[in-house]
Amino acid sequence: MTDFLRTERDGHVVTLTLNRPEKRNAISSAEECAEVADACRALNRDPSVRVVIVTGAGSSFCAGGDLKGMRDRTGITRGETGAEIRESYRFGIQMIPLALYEMDIPTIAAINGPAIGAGLDLACMCDIRIASETARFAESFVKVGIVPGDGGAYLLPKVVGMSKALEMSLTGDAITPAEALACGLVSKVVAPDALLPAAREMANRIAVNPPQAVRLTKRLLRESQHMRLSTLLEMSAAYQALAHGTRDHREAVNAMLEKRAPSFEGR
Repeated sequence: MTDFLRTERDGHVVTLTLNRPEKRNAISSAEECAEVADACRALNRDPSVRVVIVTGAGSSFCAGGDLKGMRDRTGITRGETGAEIRESYRFGIQMIPLALYEMDIPTIAAINGPAIGAGLDLACMCDIRIASETARFAESFVKVGIVPGDGGAYLLPKVVGMSKALEMSLTGDAITPAEALACGLVSKVVAPDALLPAAREMANRIAVNPPQAVRLTKRLLRESQHMRLSTLLEMSAAYQALAHGTRDHREAVNAMLEKRAPSFEGR
């Protein structure tokens, strides 16, 4: 473990904080990538966790990759040959989207400052993004002569559409929170002091719902992005059968009929 990630839990909500403020939370090593990926996989296996918030320590969300590491061919860009660098990506930074984006638990990015390059892509791996007024966003790989190597070419167009994704990726220019809100990159912009409270309020609104139904709903929406309607309807029917069979479904219906607050067990 590298202590790159700080984990805090409040009830059913877990907050993961990138904790290298002196480096603007840049991702520097394969060990840091593994720490993030391992934490996501462990949380995904825990049925008592209902929402995960991702944020950064200090004034930055995540500055992306380490420029000194790029220059020296160390860390997540380690290697002397193209084949070696490819393996560094596959067993380094690319472990994060395979773990974070694929989580069944809903995820919220609380973007407290600049989200640059891999930092922006990290935010796009989350389901919901809330930004501080001090945030900035840039898909800036082209500025240092490389391409998005961590899934950004897949993630960003899904969030903002292909035209805006191309504009951001080909210019590498940063956009403001207001621009991010306008293009759908974030769903809310708040004052810096209100960021984590806003993320926790959103998390709690999700966490009060039946957790199995929440996880199934997220997976259904994700899979719908690359399915035919007929295939999705078959999957929806199967998931609906699972949901109808849960105790929480029966509790939700009974609570509504009896006009009382439900109590969900996650079963």
